[in-house]
Amino acid sequence: MSVFRNLARFAIFAIALLAIVVIYRISMEWTRAQAAVYEQEGTGSGLVRNVDAPWRSLNPDNLENQALQFYLNVNRNAIDRPVDPAAEAVPFHVELGETGFSISERLQEMGVIQSASLFRLYMRLNGIDQKLEAGDFQVSAAMTVPEIAETLQEARAEDVIVRIPEGRRAEEIALLLEEQGIVNAADFLAAVRTGDTALLGLPDYPLLSSKPPGLSFEGYLFPDTYRLPVGASPATILRVMFETLELRVDADMRARIAASGLSFHQALTLASIVEREAALADERPLIASTYRNRLGEICASEVFGYLGADPTAQYAMGYSPDQQTWWPTVETVEDYLKFNSPYNTYLYPGLPPGPIDSPGLSSIVAAIEPAETLYCYFVASTGGAHVFARTGAEHQLNVLTFQR
Repeated sequence: MSVFRNLARFAIFAIALLAIVVIYRISMEWTRAQAAVYEQEGTGSGLVRNVDAPWRSLNPDNLENQALQFYLNVNRNAIDRPVDPAAEAVPFHVELGETGFSISERLQEMGVIQSASLFRLYMRLNGIDQKLEAGDFQVSAAMTVPEIAETLQEARAEDVIVRIPEGRRAEEIALLLEEQGIVNAADFLAAVRTGDTALLGLPDYPLLSSKPPGLSFEGYLFPDTYRLPVGASPATILRVMFETLELRVDADMRARIAASGLSFHQALTLASIVEREAALADERPLIASTYRNRLGEICASEVFGYLGADPTAQYAMGYSPDQQTWWPTVETVEDYLKFNSPYNTYLYPGLPPGPIDSPGLSSIVAAIEPAETLYCYFVASTGGAHVFARTGAEHQLNVLTFQR
């Protein structure tokens, strides 16, 4: 009985294999005929290939590839015919890490292509689906599938991915952008220092509304990873940064900022100081608490409303050719007193006029939701950590212990 069962299974297998071979041979004959037609026409997407591959090279991978070619050749008209020959070009943005599936679905929703699945198969056959990268493109329903697929690869050589780290002042960001060949540093800084979106042809942004008129955009250049075109205008870069800031500081965070008693500009200013002071993430709320205590009644008798923040004095000092840094250090705190600037919180009480760098979200959160402490002082100890104190006497002891 088992012999007959095995013979039946073998017969079914043989018939299936024969059917596959027959279909394969038929598709090859059809493909050869189509190749002759396409060659005579001299146009088309050039989908037909490997027409002389012998049937002996048949294997699962080759069979799948040939089947895909056959399907696309059958749909050649849909591939080579645009959806709307009179259509205008429209902007199309591809996000970092976006898949070919998502891209094709969005193109179909926009009416740029007829079939998302057909577009994906075309990209797969031509090895394009694994090469798509993020960027800004111009696509049109007047383009064929091959033209759209080619366009989605053209921006890769013209765009640069650049990471703007937290805690950098505008000059450092400008130099970083220039090093990447994106924009001239002086031109970018000039735009930042205008502090005026209308002057740059940019729209109004809600988060910039609390910034005092005429003050630069220092601090509003949100630290993030960007894909920017080479040779971009300063206004284009600022637009991307402001839109990213508006996106990252969402409705929930805006409500928390409003509940903190600070305007966004004040929160950003305080966060920029915390960003420069905190080397350890878990100390951000403690450092923010100390500064807010110094601004309020808790430390009123101790510090009289002066923040006394080293980074603000360093910001006032500017670039040091000797130390080759925008954040120079001094021998003693008294040396900071030599630099008269409203940003120097050793000389002027309260918050400085604006941010001193571009803080990240964690520092903004710390500024609006600080830890609940009675600290009025802190001093650096070891490994980037700080030691906190309530009174001046405790602080002096800590200074003697850790700053010898």
